[in-house]
Amino acid sequence: MDVDVVVIGMGPGGEAVAGSLAAAGLSVVGVENNLVGGECPYWGCIPSKAMVRAGDVLAEARRVPRFAGSATVEVSWAPVAGRVREVTAAWDDSAAAERFTGKGGRLVRGFGKITGPKEVTVGDEVFRARRGVVIGTGTAPAVPPIDGLAGTPYWTNREAIEADELPESLVVLGGGAIGCELAQVFARFGSRVTVLEAGPRLLGPEEPESSELLRTTFENEGIDVRVGAKAERVRHDGDGFVINDDLRAERFLVAVGRRTNLAGLGLAVAGLDEGARFIEVDDRMRAADGVWAVGDVTGKGAFTHVADYQARIAARDILGEDGPGGDYRALPRVTFTDPEIGAVGLTESQARERYSDVRVHDTDLANNTRGWLHRAEGFLKLVEAEGRLVGATSAGPMGGEILGALAVAVHGEVPVERLRQMIYAFPTFHRAIDAALL
Repeated sequence: MDVDVVVIGMGPGGEAVAGSLAAAGLSVVGVENNLVGGECPYWGCIPSKAMVRAGDVLAEARRVPRFAGSATVEVSWAPVAGRVREVTAAWDDSAAAERFTGKGGRLVRGFGKITGPKEVTVGDEVFRARRGVVIGTGTAPAVPPIDGLAGTPYWTNREAIEADELPESLVVLGGGAIGCELAQVFARFGSRVTVLEAGPRLLGPEEPESSELLRTTFENEGIDVRVGAKAERVRHDGDGFVINDDLRAERFLVAVGRRTNLAGLGLAVAGLDEGARFIEVDDRMRAADGVWAVGDVTGKGAFTHVADYQARIAARDILGEDGPGGDYRALPRVTFTDPEIGAVGLTESQARERYSDVRVHDTDLANNTRGWLHRAEGFLKLVEAEGRLVGATSAGPMGGEILGALAVAVHGEVPVERLRQMIYAFPTFHRAIDAALL
């Protein structure tokens, strides 16, 4: 069958680019072996934030004695599991599939493989694309080769999201964003939680201040944080897991990151390296002649917002429309713990590696009037290089929302002196930007 475009992988990026091209009148085939929409709406961003919201409500209720009298909290996991089933449509992608086909696209279930120039084979069907092929096959949970792990009922984020019952105890392997978010959720509902992080601190890619803030918070909430700790051996004895012969838990969550799987896509046919970790793309998301890639597989950031951003660029390029290419200087990222950790651009150490003239501006959120009123813990850190803002971290209540203003400043290469002359509403959390600059 001759079509205009074939999209392999209908996660956030693939779905977005396929839908845009179909809506523009092109004949588009979207190939997906699992659920249309990918990880985000079913096992990632959406259901995990429903769980985070539930944990935050519990934490707020427990703060009542500090502000407003007394409150009694009776914890139940059932509403959380029910809410997760609601927001994921019980892992039914009918609505997402119909959203794509309603724009004129054709959805094909199965594995897609490039079998010739601009040619994709799915089962016994062959599609020849006049304009080209878009790859958006995403990532899967990375599972390290731990002695004894294979064959045990360990969790990844998927099983944790789907949990109908609260585990009495949980060991989380990995102190990144996924591990930290889920660790705090389960701990707030009463699970005894231990976090094992092989690196020297939680949230390793972020500012050290973020790591320290989160570790202190976790320990205050009863979470056992062990950094520089690895899971060398794992066994399951029927009652639960035993890690390294001395740490026991009912459940074991592996959250050490994500991995691509490019093997089997037929990339060699297009002159690409099937053994590579990621697909290299230019600023128009072109990977080869007639091949584009979007989302996690490009290695630009395993975030839905990156996939959506790249999808818009790829769609414009395929349609022959003008527009700016990819620019990741102001890439925002948020860890939805409490306190919330929002960051954009470069960290201080990254800035010092690239620039000779670097200045850091920071302030404790307790010095901010709104922060003081809320008895909030957190900080704001701004990284200036050559007179302009190149990075920022907003840690505290609504840290990800405050990040919006900072992301605009980094993206727009706004001079710090101009930021210093702005008027910041009082009393708001974001007024901490003014305090940091002054």
